[in-house]
Amino acid sequence: MPQPTPIIPAGTTDLDIELLRRAIALSELSRQNGRHPFAALVADRDGNVIAEAGNNSMPPQGDPTQHAELVAVASATKRLSPDELALCTLYTSAEPCCMCAGAVYWTGVGRVVYALSEHALLNLTGDHPENPTFSLPCREVFARGQRSVSVLGPMLEIEAAVPHQGFWT
Repeated sequence: MPQPTPIIPAGTTDLDIELLRRAIALSELSRQNGRHPFAALVADRDGNVIAEAGNNSMPPQGDPTQHAELVAVASATKRLSPDELALCTLYTSAEPCCMCAGAVYWTGVGRVVYALSEHALLNLTGDHPENPTFSLPCREVFARGQRSVSVLGPMLEIEAAVPHQGFWT
């Protein structure tokens, strides 16, 4: 049976797809390591990966604030100047939640590319107590700031959903 052609937003580059697929692969690795199936990475405009992270918010030893996106952007701030961060992109297996969108904004990362939308994620997780989703798209969080953050997504949602299959049941 043929696979549906993924919808790719205008302005998406081959490098964006490559790095987003790397984030999706990292989300599978996160799951294999006993963590929630989320991952993110920060890359400079040439595609050099500055930081990457899996999710570390799963009980009992995890910290619920340690989402992959927050960890990746926080790590990148220790390696790059604000001017360099403004030229970086966060690639993430799922749309940044409002907490993570705030972290992207405050760290100065200039661009976000994500796979699963918050809505698609909710369809996968349901009302699982370890992932209470917000119905607050990252674009709405960024729109209320004084600094612009470019956003591309959702895309590759079918691929990004694979690490979640069977996890939340």
